[in-house]
Amino acid sequence: MQVATAQAPPPTPTSSGHPKGLYVLFATEMWERFSYYGMRALLSLYMIKALLLNKETSSLIYGNYTSLVYLTPLLGGYVADRYWGNRRSILVGGLVMALGQFALFFSASFYEAGQTTVPTMQLALFFLGLGCLIFGNGFFKPNISSMVGTLYPAGDKRIDAAYTIFYMGINLGAFFSPLVCGTLGDTGNPADFKWGFLAAGIGMLIGSLTFELFKKKYVVTASGAPLGAKPERTVEHAPQVPVNTDSPVRSETIAQPAAKGFASKLPMLIGVFVVVYAAIAWLMNYDWVGALVFSAMIVMPMAVLSDSSLSSREREKIYVILILSFFVIFFWGAFEQAGASLTFFADEQTNRQLTSTYTVPASFFQSANALFIIIFAPIFAVLWGGLGRNEPSSPLKMSIGLMLLAVGYLIIAFGVKGVDANTKVSMFWLITMYLLHTFGELCLSPIGLALVNKLAPARFASLLMAVWFLATAAGNKLAGVLSGLYPAGPGEFKKAADAGIDLPAILNGTQQATAEVVAKLKELEIPYQWPSFLGYQIHSLYDFFMIFVVLSAAASLILFVIYRKLTKMMDEPVAPVA
Repeated sequence: MQVATAQAPPPTPTSSGHPKGLYVLFATEMWERFSYYGMRALLSLYMIKALLLNKETSSLIYGNYTSLVYLTPLLGGYVADRYWGNRRSILVGGLVMALGQFALFFSASFYEAGQTTVPTMQLALFFLGLGCLIFGNGFFKPNISSMVGTLYPAGDKRIDAAYTIFYMGINLGAFFSPLVCGTLGDTGNPADFKWGFLAAGIGMLIGSLTFELFKKKYVVTASGAPLGAKPERTVEHAPQVPVNTDSPVRSETIAQPAAKGFASKLPMLIGVFVVVYAAIAWLMNYDWVGALVFSAMIVMPMAVLSDSSLSSREREKIYVILILSFFVIFFWGAFEQAGASLTFFADEQTNRQLTSTYTVPASFFQSANALFIIIFAPIFAVLWGGLGRNEPSSPLKMSIGLMLLAVGYLIIAFGVKGVDANTKVSMFWLITMYLLHTFGELCLSPIGLALVNKLAPARFASLLMAVWFLATAAGNKLAGVLSGLYPAGPGEFKKAADAGIDLPAILNGTQQATAEVVAKLKELEIPYQWPSFLGYQIHSLYDFFMIFVVLSAAASLILFVIYRKLTKMMDEPVAPVA
């Protein structure tokens, strides 16, 4: 447990009424997101153009990577809460992530123009880089996010606004990174990917240095106590404070009893995890990463709820976090197509010709969402505050966010309806979709972060933040699975035509593929059948995008039906619906 100390003066509020520590965390996370999104803007393109992988395999790796990035915060949150504290975890995580970006730089340096096979060292460094990014993020992400709320006294109404400001800082880095890393790496020459990865690594080092230089002076509680120090255990008979308060009490400002019951139930939890893992792995055709993510999503909440020190009020609030986490999976499963299928769409079927001499790199479109957040986040913050007592509850805001996501996909679905696979559509459709998705994200993601901070018991602050990110992990894995359903397009048609195969005719059933042709298509890793999802066959991009319309809209409507019950469990007033 952590005990309060008071060695630093109280933080001086800035002119906006927020402590300066918020802006230290703002800058640190901004550079980390610069690193993450700069690399993500290049990841799928690098796998296809430099590692020579097909879209299905690239989508699988993309989904595995992005899901594990949000799974490892379970480990990082636990270590921080019990052993290292937030500060040490953030430093270690940042340095390991920088190492991962530099590994990707060296991987891309092994690429040679015209190569038909990928050097072993190029692949080894690629997977080493992804592994470092996965584990480093696990220690960095949950700890810096949970520290935002600890800057404020218990019950402070500025916390929602603080997370929106923090979220805007995240997206400042996310806006610049695809532009910088895309300009350096997405040039049309696969040999240049290395420069984009190098820029991402340098950005991560800057973020780590920013936190180290300013944490002691500014990252402190409202009373001046340093935040995120190494946890200290109280003696066995130390006085304990009640933990059934409805206010968000932070472990940095008050001593609480350590979690109970977890260790004694560990063998049972491990047994349950093994059974669930085996069952899900079998259902997912032995997709081990997917089974790990979805099993953790089931078992980890059981581990938290098994703690015997939880009061009934705390359990009720934790149930709200867990229920909303389920709906978050569907949001990120559709939203995170940005780094996979929507990148394929931007690269192959979007008219990116801006002038007669300049073509917009496909990676640049990943800046659209971040730019819109920078523009509209302050507006949403003012909107929520201006509504006063009529402000929608957090569950209702999230329901609205899911519906906006569905509308965004509906727009782009009609933009490609009836369009030939070899025809490129206007950038308008993609940009408009990203605008609607941004509105949806602002209704869901910063609201969710603030909700976890307000509802989580102090001794589970980082761990429940990690559980929230676990839902994001499951959503990202779902995004990779769904991206693998992307139908064959110009790239596959040309590759097949170069081998003398009329792929559109085979897919549409107007030409029968011989055993020799099927063998050749398998060798080239080109699909020879249209993909299908739950019996729904996907013949076109319209069919593909409609999957996300249906999933997002259904989740939104279900959440709308139950939001009043969830709001009551949170003890928030229910706003009337016009």
